[in-house]
Amino acid sequence: MSLDVAPERRSWAPLLAVCAGYFMVILDVTVLNVAVPVIGRDLSTSLTGIQWITDGYTLVFAGFLLTGGALGDRLGNRRVFCAGVAVFTVSSAACALAPNAPFLVVARFVEGLGAALIVPGSLALLQQAYPGAAARSRAFGLWGSMAGIAASAGPLLGGLLVSTVGWRWVFLINLPVGAVCLVLTLRHVTRSPRRADRALDWPAQCAVVAAVALLTASLNEAGRRGWSDPAVLAGAGLAVLVAVAFGVRERLARSPVLPPHLLRSRAMSGGAAIGLLFNFGFYGMVFTASLAFQHHRGFSALGTGLALFPAVAMTMFASVLSGRLSGRTGDRPLVVCGMLLAALGLAGWAAAGADPAYALLVAPMMAAGFGTSFALTGSTATVMGAAPTAYSGAASALFNTARQIGSATGVALGGSLLASATDYDTGLRTSMAAGALAYLTAAVLAWLCVPPKSKGA
Repeated sequence: MSLDVAPERRSWAPLLAVCAGYFMVILDVTVLNVAVPVIGRDLSTSLTGIQWITDGYTLVFAGFLLTGGALGDRLGNRRVFCAGVAVFTVSSAACALAPNAPFLVVARFVEGLGAALIVPGSLALLQQAYPGAAARSRAFGLWGSMAGIAASAGPLLGGLLVSTVGWRWVFLINLPVGAVCLVLTLRHVTRSPRRADRALDWPAQCAVVAAVALLTASLNEAGRRGWSDPAVLAGAGLAVLVAVAFGVRERLARSPVLPPHLLRSRAMSGGAAIGLLFNFGFYGMVFTASLAFQHHRGFSALGTGLALFPAVAMTMFASVLSGRLSGRTGDRPLVVCGMLLAALGLAGWAAAGADPAYALLVAPMMAAGFGTSFALTGSTATVMGAAPTAYSGAASALFNTARQIGSATGVALGGSLLASATDYDTGLRTSMAAGALAYLTAAVLAWLCVPPKSKGA
């Protein structure tokens, strides 16, 4: 089935089905950003507890994405995608009913597991449904714009729900979306091939989970314990050792998560690194800005959603625009330009001075939101294009694992900087400077690793 040849109704149905699941996953990240301060007060938890409500989801999401991708390649991506939607929907109901913060954190863990089963399959199912290069680029662009729509709607919707019916509805809205996604997928997405010969490398999967958990826990605790605390340093050191052990295991495994020659590909590894860096910058900015607007400036939840709207609104059409331009320019210039624009935006925020007027922050937020989304389509196409069809689920998982590690570390580092700085404004500006550096590094990597447009394309 292809966008180029199939009837309009049928050709768009798989895209709508897949994007409904992806929309739910991304919405659950952005809709919560303006709600977590209210949740923290309602459930009487600390800043570190607030970080775990946000990062508990992202930690499990990132840690199990490779497992979700491997299961999709082995059992069929449609089957695993539908299982993920079911787990995500049920755990969202549990989050809404949480009586205390520990229960909510555990429910968020389970929700992250459902997301880890959804996202790898979403890209793999799009690649299966739209094999043509042009159609696939448009599909990836619309997939990316779905994240933009969810990101745009999230803060406003979260603020509106928190201000009217309460924060628990932030999770309850996932129930109808999950039900619609399941119906659309089962009716309009064809069954995926199963590759029973693809054994799961459980030691490698456990190593990924351990590395992500140790790194995120260390960053979260740094704000409370201090950056030189032995437990923080030990956790970070163990994360590095486990990551090295994963690399060694992949070289020796009979059935690695991804073949070593794919991991050595500049397009594959570079594209994943770019995804990590731009998620670090964007979600670190959204999290710290949300806390700053509510705690430091006294904005309401709805006011915070409106204040963040310039950043996330730009993502609504940037992915679609880059998807349309990629056929003319190739992916490299789009990713490089997007990362440079985003770096300029966060550098502008960091340089705006102490307690700047809100009007001075609008342009930096717009630049970061547009640049991040503008680069998403090209980096996605780079990673997916470097992998053979048999490894599409694993390639999607690698890319999204890197992105979620970036989100988790961006949120954790931003929260820790706010908690450990001498004053709130210094911590915020330091966080924005770190995000700008990440974007600038991603621009350099894009120039080196994203393939140029071929002459025959």
